[in-house]
Amino acid sequence: MGKDKLRRWAELATFKNVIQPQEVGFGIDHIVKGQWNSMVLKNSNPIVLELGCGKGEYTVGLAQRYPDINFIGIDIKGARMWRGAKTANETGLKNTAFLRIRIEFIESFFAEDEVSGIWITFPDPHIGKNNPNRRLTCPMFLNRYRGFLKDGGVVRLKTDNRELYEYTKEIVEYNGLEVLSATTDLYKDFADSEILGIKTHYEKIFSQQGLPINYLEFKLKKEREILLPNRGS
Repeated sequence: MGKDKLRRWAELATFKNVIQPQEVGFGIDHIVKGQWNSMVLKNSNPIVLELGCGKGEYTVGLAQRYPDINFIGIDIKGARMWRGAKTANETGLKNTAFLRIRIEFIESFFAEDEVSGIWITFPDPHIGKNNPNRRLTCPMFLNRYRGFLKDGGVVRLKTDNRELYEYTKEIVEYNGLEVLSATTDLYKDFADSEILGIKTHYEKIFSQQGLPINYLEFKLKKEREILLPNRGS
């Protein structure tokens, strides 16, 4: 393991804006569950999550643009998360926090109606028919988000992977969810949007390669269980 990675991990452990739970498991609720505003962020502003935040570019970029909203970046890769958390500390951002966990355990960290929105930025698309339950937009994960997302909370997906985009769009439409935006070429159709112009590390690479960026924005209904489309036998 490289010395730089070890240094980042050690520094990450000193950051007050980072939660790294020692004990994580299904059914084990962390002390911050239901207490993010009072215990961590110290305000009553709405909370928005970035799932698979990587280096935290989106978490930090959104927090800078919207000081009256709290943004929490979630990822399991501490060495990557270090960059976003460090930038937030260096620039004095008070409306950000970072949580180092696997997304599978997310229900142990957020209470009912505690979250107002979700960003999913360039997640692993888990291409192919054998891995759909690992996609962060599969019914299993969407139903978990329903537990802590406010009714009608907005989920936003940015991805370079057309298969993941189409898969997610099919689920959204099959379940009758309200689509707010949908495009297979984000920077052509929404060229003037400042919020969509924030670029992650990987997005910059994809853009340089000339790959179009897919974007899907929809509302998740609390009372409606998300089902997998029935394609027949």
